[in-house]
Amino acid sequence: MRVYFSSMKTFSERVVKISLMIPKGRVTTYGRIAKAAGGGAMASQSITEILGKAYDAGVKNIPFHRIVYADGRIWVNKTHRAKRLALYKKEGIKLEGNKIKNFQETLFEFK
Repeated sequence: MRVYFSSMKTFSERVVKISLMIPKGRVTTYGRIAKAAGGGAMASQSITEILGKAYDAGVKNIPFHRIVYADGRIWVNKTHRAKRLALYKKEGIKLEGNKIKNFQETLFEFK
């Protein structure tokens, strides 16, 4: 049985709630979040913007580091690199360069 969050009013609300459910030590993809929230194929492109707006509105516990690309690549930039790498290490998420080392084992699926 898959859990979808269609009872919440908006796609954005569902995205935020779903993102907060990603457990420590696991990662999921933008596409899996979009699908669980009831979005179509292109909806994954809006996840970062939705979560950024939620963060700016006061939702400060969004685990951005647990959301990765479909091939296991992580998103890091100069500003956030050190903090994100420290979070991965703290949670036991192993990296090879800018990719999750054991991506399939670390991948969290919404069921």
